[in-house]
Amino acid sequence: GHRRIAIVNGQQEMLCSRARLSGYRSALDEAGIPFDSTLVDAGFFHYEDGVVAGTRLLTMADRPTAIFAGNDLQAFGVYEAARLLGLVVPDDISVVGYDDVPSASWMGPGLTTVRQPLIEMAEQATRLVLALRDDPHRKLVRIDLATSLVVRTSTAPPRV
Repeated sequence: GHRRIAIVNGQQEMLCSRARLSGYRSALDEAGIPFDSTLVDAGFFHYEDGVVAGTRLLTMADRPTAIFAGNDLQAFGVYEAARLLGLVVPDDISVVGYDDVPSASWMGPGLTTVRQPLIEMAEQATRLVLALRDDPHRKLVRIDLATSLVVRTSTAPPRV
């Protein structure tokens, strides 16, 4: 039911930031929600950037009802911004992160997040490096690994 969904993202020079913004825009389009550039904030993938961006977004006259953060650290910063403003996650603002770092499940409330297969990513990267070491002329291949949504308690329907 959310219609005003913001994104706190990383630097646009980073491929992962561009991919997350593209996915955000695509999801809005599929849901029939027009893109609103005022609901986009970017910085680095740090906690402090989440606090700054969250504060800006949550003090807007027509604030978002949900925020998607480019990583879990930024999401933790959004939690802090909400707390400082007297808002409650998820009653006043739903928050979703990205990465599923171990502390995401320890947060109060537990952070809904997109899990990346980090161990599998490291294994695949190591295999590729070793294969290139053995055959420097080896053709590089693209490997796509699946992500999954881990639903916890940081999201709820928007207040009407």
